[in-house]
Amino acid sequence: MATILEKTAGLLAFVRTVDAGSFAGAARLIGASPSAVSKSVARLEQRLGVRLLQRSTRTLSPTSEGAAYYEQVAAHLRAIEEAEDIVQVPGNVRGVLRVTVPTTFGRPLISAWAGSFLDRYPDIKLDLSVTDRRIDLIREGFDIAVRIGELEDTTLIGRSLGVLHYVLGASPKYLQRRGIPQAVDDLKRHACLRHLLGGRPQPFTFADGTRIVPDGPFDSDDAQSLIEAAVRGVGITQFMRLAIEDDLAASRLSIVLPEIPMFTTPVHVLHPFGRQLPLRVRLFIDFLVEALGVDGNSNLGSQS
Repeated sequence: MATILEKTAGLLAFVRTVDAGSFAGAARLIGASPSAVSKSVARLEQRLGVRLLQRSTRTLSPTSEGAAYYEQVAAHLRAIEEAEDIVQVPGNVRGVLRVTVPTTFGRPLISAWAGSFLDRYPDIKLDLSVTDRRIDLIREGFDIAVRIGELEDTTLIGRSLGVLHYVLGASPKYLQRRGIPQAVDDLKRHACLRHLLGGRPQPFTFADGTRIVPDGPFDSDDAQSLIEAAVRGVGITQFMRLAIEDDLAASRLSIVLPEIPMFTTPVHVLHPFGRQLPLRVRLFIDFLVEALGVDGNSNLGSQS
């Protein structure tokens, strides 16, 4: 009969294999060899009398029984890890931290900060998902979500990270070639690069409520691609200013219509833990607040 220790090892190996998608990935998370992880999962399957993982030369995925089992045991394993967090101190905090951020915020910002966070806490493994898909934190097992815009009705706990300012920008090369717009209506005669959300181009939106959907040569659902295209002189686009500070400072981009303020939008960090916040989650939220310079009323990337 399997001991409690053997059962726990098998559960951990199985859950981490599903999380990582491979025995090798699970081994890195656990700190064991891939063969040891594989054997632990095999022993668990033998004890349960059911195949939990579908193995092939290229993929490793849970069977229908494995997926159902994962939904049950992963939650219990998470509860154990959260209990351990209570007695951890920042100097020895460890574990996997799963974070989801939207593309407009994630690629230019969070990815750049991830290294310094991990330098500070080397035993934390950061699993960062950069996507505009609205992830269900609880069902999909994420710890933190950064959300841009007004919060919808949610059971998640939120903390404000401030207000994001948007600007129109273009490269000096483009403005020399096509001229500098002097009014909003002038944008209709320019090449405008549009950000797609849900397959629809987002309007250029100004603080007074004016909204236009200009035409242009390039649409993309990837904000970073729009920034790169603008830097190369393709056209004018609407940016989160915080994402292009380096390009502005290096004169790779210039603000268009700087005297006409554009819209702002709030940004929040959310988590599903209630009051019992795991230490690794609290440390990452504090890190975001520090990196953004949030002081409770922060204007991120203001035009001043």
